[in-house]
Amino acid sequence: MPTTIDGASLPSRSKLSSLDKSHIQDRLPRLTPRKKAPPPQNTFPVPETLPLPPPAGLSHFSFHVPTRRILSPHDHELFQASPTYSLILSFVFSLSEAAADQRISSIHDTRVPDILEKVSSILSAVEETIDQCPPVDQGGSRFGNSSFRDFLDAVASHSSSWHALLGITFPSAIAEVSTYLHNSFGNRARIDYGSGHELNFITWLLCLNRLSILPPSTFPGLVLLVFPRYIKLMRKIQSTYYLEPAGSHGVWGLDDYHFLPFLFGASQLLHHPYIRPLGIHNELILEDDGDEYIYLDMVRETRTSKSVKGLKWTQPMLDDISGAKNWEKVEQGMRRMFVKEVLGKLPVMQHFLFGSLVPASEGMSKEEEVGVAPEEKEKEGGEVTIDQDEVRHVHRDDAWGDCCGIKIPSTVAAAQEAKKSGEEDGFRRIPFD
Repeated sequence: MPTTIDGASLPSRSKLSSLDKSHIQDRLPRLTPRKKAPPPQNTFPVPETLPLPPPAGLSHFSFHVPTRRILSPHDHELFQASPTYSLILSFVFSLSEAAADQRISSIHDTRVPDILEKVSSILSAVEETIDQCPPVDQGGSRFGNSSFRDFLDAVASHSSSWHALLGITFPSAIAEVSTYLHNSFGNRARIDYGSGHELNFITWLLCLNRLSILPPSTFPGLVLLVFPRYIKLMRKIQSTYYLEPAGSHGVWGLDDYHFLPFLFGASQLLHHPYIRPLGIHNELILEDDGDEYIYLDMVRETRTSKSVKGLKWTQPMLDDISGAKNWEKVEQGMRRMFVKEVLGKLPVMQHFLFGSLVPASEGMSKEEEVGVAPEEKEKEGGEVTIDQDEVRHVHRDDAWGDCCGIKIPSTVAAAQEAKKSGEEDGFRRIPFD
């Protein structure tokens, strides 16, 4: 019997059910399987290795002491569009490719060229100079030690004889090439060190290549023999003179001081049969293979120099990169970083030096024309804006103000002071006092 309300009949339960189903089906969206969102794509292309141009004859060069030429954002833009920019990229990436899938010890499988032995002997002579310029007692201070300036003076005094070993005899050529070597060990005024000084060392090698002293056949040895020797030398300089990390980013970078070891090291591990990027968290891998692969050696050094254990706290970027699927992804990322974070950063490149072997482009500013003192005489060392009336230092809106040489005590200095006081086995105070 149909149900009625106030005399009106209602549809039966079966009819109501069929009406509700059809009504709901029309209104509900169609169910579709949920798909995993694709990972974000990096729109910045992987920089390619451009052909390295052959060296020009000596008559092509007019040697002079290199100076800064990137004194404004416009100068930086001119540099990034210049043949010198392409030359640096080509040289660095050619070095990286020369070390692909090569262990450090593999360099000894063949005869090491005599010229590489001579370059290594210069680095050994620099190390001996450290012993001649011991650090002064700073009463426990963990900032840069002033004896570092004596060390740089001693290096400069031996420079002519060292470069004569390489076959460079013209005084003007020695003056130009040696400037890059002198600036490979840190800044004299600020007593700090960063990726810009590391770039000076690579530019020194590039100058020797432009003079036909280091042909492409020596590139594997430069990465596997000379560059690790330089890194070990820098560790001794950093720990002896407490060089401060250049800039204020430190912990947010790959390393407090270096960048290129991670590019070259990723190339070494490109197709390794069992070591994966996550392997940097395995102490056994670091211990067994750290002497053969630059990347692992850098991670091992980081772990021993920090008081806090765990890369996610001390080097979070390295920790993130370890999640990459393979070393090819890591190597591609390092190429991008070199372009964007080293050559592409004005606070780094404003200190770069240009001579005749690594020339500046037409239209780039000159120190003497705009009234800027040479960097060794400039204490602030920041970005320069060229106005009509004056040259003044400014901060950029997209930077942290690290271009002014903010004093950051190094963890290396903290470790050395802890050893002196017998506290190396315990936790160390954060070195910001």
